[in-house]
Amino acid sequence: MRRALPKLAALSVLTAGAVVLSSGTASAADTEVSEPDTFTSMFTVMATPDTVVGMSNQPAPGQPGATGTFNYRINSDEEIICYDLTLRGVTGEYQSPARTATHIHEAQPGMSGPPRIAFPNPSGEGGTRTSSGCLQGPFTTGVMANGQDTGSGFSLREIEDNPAAFFGDTHTAEYTAGAVRGQLTRVPMGGVETGAGATASTGDGAGTALAAGGGLLAAVAAGVAVLRRRGARSRA
Repeated sequence: MRRALPKLAALSVLTAGAVVLSSGTASAADTEVSEPDTFTSMFTVMATPDTVVGMSNQPAPGQPGATGTFNYRINSDEEIICYDLTLRGVTGEYQSPARTATHIHEAQPGMSGPPRIAFPNPSGEGGTRTSSGCLQGPFTTGVMANGQDTGSGFSLREIEDNPAAFFGDTHTAEYTAGAVRGQLTRVPMGGVETGAGATASTGDGAGTALAAGGGLLAAVAAGVAVLRRRGARSRA
């Protein structure tokens, strides 16, 4: 039985044959909604430039020195995903065949795959760009493949069933395959367990450890801070 998660804080290029519908610079068109009272799961992504791959599943250059921390909180009963996205060192204009340039794609490490969700692109100055909010499905990406939108029929339960089969990324005009990318990692319900960690494979097959005491814990802490700020504003 799925437990409710209390409020806490948590793409490569498109597959061959996809039809471009728009420039990827507009805001997401999926329904923006308020944050639900509970969540069924939470995930984080530590996105780096060294895990980016191209359309033919070959390693592709990401933006040197750039990083991304993507926190996702899911209520799969209501098909709602809340997102807190932070990019550091990503420069230049966004560019993607999808409606926006910041996505969750479906693909294993080292593989390209179609976008399933398109998020509003992070914005900001001083080297840091952020974006946060909640979207409710059904989801669309603005990209057609095999006669339908690549978000068509997608359910958030697919992420909950196999998060390692999905990755988050963002694309720019200079780094069209992706400026940064990282696979989704589940955050234990109730918080990060001491000593927990995850390993994400890079495009060349090497493993990158994400220790909870380092990058993963920092990602969750950032998400918690966001939610605390939101709660304080709602009580004011």
